[in-house]
Amino acid sequence: MSISDQGGLLRARSGAEERVTPLELFFDLVFVFALTQVTAFLSDHLTWLGMLQGAALLVVLWAAWGGYSWLTNAVPAEDVIPARLLIFLAMAAMFVASLAVPDAFGRYGVLFGSAYVVVWLLQVLLYVLATGREPEQRRAMLRLAPGAVGGPVLLIVAGFLDGYAQGALWAVGLAIAYGVAFVRGVSGFRVHAGHFAERHGLIVIIALGESIVAVGVGASGVGLGTSVLVAAVLGIVLAAALWWAYFDLVMLTAERRLSAAQGEERVRLARDSYSYLHLPMVAGIIFAALGIEQTLAHVGDPLGTIPAVALCGGVALYLLGHNAFRLRDEGSVSVPRLVVTSLCLALIGVAVSVPSLITLAILTVLLCGLGALETATSREFRRELRAR
Repeated sequence: MSISDQGGLLRARSGAEERVTPLELFFDLVFVFALTQVTAFLSDHLTWLGMLQGAALLVVLWAAWGGYSWLTNAVPAEDVIPARLLIFLAMAAMFVASLAVPDAFGRYGVLFGSAYVVVWLLQVLLYVLATGREPEQRRAMLRLAPGAVGGPVLLIVAGFLDGYAQGALWAVGLAIAYGVAFVRGVSGFRVHAGHFAERHGLIVIIALGESIVAVGVGASGVGLGTSVLVAAVLGIVLAAALWWAYFDLVMLTAERRLSAAQGEERVRLARDSYSYLHLPMVAGIIFAALGIEQTLAHVGDPLGTIPAVALCGGVALYLLGHNAFRLRDEGSVSVPRLVVTSLCLALIGVAVSVPSLITLAILTVLLCGLGALETATSREFRRELRAR
C-alpha cells in the first residue's frame, strides 16, 4: 500500500500526547555525528573565518533536523513501511552530508550541497504524500517547498565557487531556507505540543552530550595530572549546570505554554520558540564545547582569543537563547540570566590572560550559582515541583 493511501498516517488529536518514537531517536543519531563533525571542524579552523563557516554549517544542519521534527510531529512514519524507508534514505543522505562537513567549503562542497538537497527533497516528498487526505497540511507544505528546497540548491552552486562568491551564496541560501516559514507563514500545519517539546528537549541533550565528548577529546593525548582531572570535572559540572538551566524549569513552563496555545497561535509559537530560538541554545552549547576542549588541551595556559570567545561567549549565547525563548513565550526575561550573561561576556577579557583552568572554574561557579538562585527563589519552580 502506498503512503498516500494511508488515511491514518496523520496523528489524530487525542487527549494523550504521543511520545517520541524509536525511529525519531534513531534518526537523531545521524545528527549526533553531524554535531561532532561541526565541533571537529571548528577545532581545526580556529580563525574568525573558520568560526563563521562552522556556524553556517550548524545553521544548515539545524534547519534539516528542524524540518524532520515537524514532519514526524505530524506523520508517524514509524507506523508505515514505505514512510519508514524514506526516513532511512534521508538518514543516509544526512550522513553523507555530515561526512562532507570537514571540507564543505572546499573540495566536498558540491557533495555536501547535493546530499543536503536530497535530505530536503525526501522531507517534502514524504510530507506531501503522507498528508494526501489532509489538504490543509499538504497545501501548507507545498507553500513552503520552493524556499525549503531552493535555498539548499544554492549550496550546490556554491560548491563550485570559493571566496566571497561562495559565502554570498551560502548567506542567500540560508536566508531563503529560514525566511520562507516566517515570510509565508505556517498556517495549516499542526503541532502536538508534548511531542514537539520533548523532541526539542532531546536534541538539547544531544548537544550537551557533545560537551561531554569535548571533555574526553580535550583530555586525550595529555597526561592525567591533577590540573587536567580538575578541568575534566569542572567541564562535567558545567555541562550539568547547562542541563539544569534548561530542564529544571524552562522546558516545563515552555511545554505548558505551547499546550495552552491553540490553532495557528500554537503553530507560530512552535516555529518561533523551537525551530528558531532553540538554534542559539544549541549553537551556544557547541561553541562552549569547543572552548572546553581547548581548555583541557592547554589547561595551564591562557585561552587564545577565539577559544575564549567560544567558551565564554558560547555560554552567554546559550543563556541569551533562553531569555529570547522566554520573551517569546511569556513576554518577560530573567534578570539573573541577563546578569550572568553579561558576566560571561566580561570574562572573555580575563580568559586571555589567566590560566584556562581558572576561566573554566569561574564560568562553572557562575552557572551553578545561577541554578541555585533560580531553584531557591522561583515560585513557579516550586509549583512545578509539587506537581511532579
